[in-house]
Amino acid sequence: MRVVVQRVNSAKVEVNSKIVGEIGTGLLIYSGFEKGDSEKEINFMAEKLLNFRIFPDESEKMTKSILDIPEGMILSISQFTLTSFIKKGRRPDFSNALEPEKAKQLYILLNKKLSESKEVKEGIFGAMMNISSVNSGPVTFIIEKKFNNI
Repeated sequence: MRVVVQRVNSAKVEVNSKIVGEIGTGLLIYSGFEKGDSEKEINFMAEKLLNFRIFPDESEKMTKSILDIPEGMILSISQFTLTSFIKKGRRPDFSNALEPEKAKQLYILLNKKLSESKEVKEGIFGAMMNISSVNSGPVTFIIEKKFNNI
């Protein structure tokens, strides 16, 4: 599982020119699910994202998590292109991407776990989406977790 997480001042996702999810201050997360991913990776990632200290305190040091930001929300986007390999050639290799139905189940589970602690807005799994955001900082991280070696 690979996640790109951004600290944002605002973010929104549109499908067919209609806003389907929008947040103010919070986290914009893009999740890619790989072969072998399971509930273990989801549990790890949800805990990591909720407690990841990337918000500034009064001294501008990153000591606060999304749980410390009362108005903070999460915009969650499934992005299978995060599973690509680009080692040679000019075309990405998606052979490690989890099959769509299983990936969708993990995406739903991730959002459910996150929403137990914070409000979560979502994109539409598998849809062509337009995402806009105002990155705060800019602050962007890539988090990977793999319990299975497949």
